[in-house]
Amino acid sequence: MKRNWLAYPYILWILVFVLFPMVLVLGYGVVVKTDTGFALTLQHLQRVFEPIYLKVIWRSIVLAFISTVICLFLGYPVAMILANQNFKQRNVFLALIVIPMWMNFLARTYAWMSLLERNGLINQFLNFLGLPNLNILYTDYAVVLGMVYNFLPFMILPIYAVLSKTDRSLIEAAEDLGATPSVIFRRITFPLSLPGVFAGIIMVFLPAVTTFAISRLLGGGHYMLIGNLIEQQFLTTQDWSFGAALSTVLLIGILLIMKVLGRYERDSGGGVLW
Repeated sequence: MKRNWLAYPYILWILVFVLFPMVLVLGYGVVVKTDTGFALTLQHLQRVFEPIYLKVIWRSIVLAFISTVICLFLGYPVAMILANQNFKQRNVFLALIVIPMWMNFLARTYAWMSLLERNGLINQFLNFLGLPNLNILYTDYAVVLGMVYNFLPFMILPIYAVLSKTDRSLIEAAEDLGATPSVIFRRITFPLSLPGVFAGIIMVFLPAVTTFAISRLLGGGHYMLIGNLIEQQFLTTQDWSFGAALSTVLLIGILLIMKVLGRYERDSGGGVLW
């Protein structure tokens, strides 16, 4: 208790760089300037729920959900393989996963543009094999591919961190009692890894639903997501009030999702699912 003062710099950081910007954004969304001063208004928040904007929000959620599911199905086996490797091999595989993240985010996305374009390396290889071209650039498929590529490590690492700490004696005891590998996975491995799964889902879904660079580059501007819409309001149309209203609604939705996942994690974490 005598060292509580060590937390003061962190609390100050949170107040200045987290809470204050959030309050400022909320203020832009619900406050309007009048001739006599300022007044509260809900017109900008009501505008968010117009059909044209709900369609953008829904498309963002759907693409983020698809990307998260793909990352989970791809990342979970990779995390299991990593957790079962010896120390040296584990470090090598972890380096192969982490090192691409050191490259600039935009550079990685531009690299996929060069791969997916009509005369890109992938289509050149397909033409060499006598196969037709893949025309997926500037489509939803390209956007999902870019999300999966950029956010997959954020699914692998939390799951790996949990699986690597799993008590192996539980699995050995189950094997001694005659449990098959599928039963061990369903009754022990997966339930114990749920905290990592939920953390990975949050770490993938949140940046996927708010991304704007991937949809702009790989979608070619034809597939506007909520991140692009917010960016447009602040940088192009200069409608900060509506942009703040969009950001507020998105923030509330994200907090609700985190709340639901957090409660489900507490209820089922470490328990037997079926």
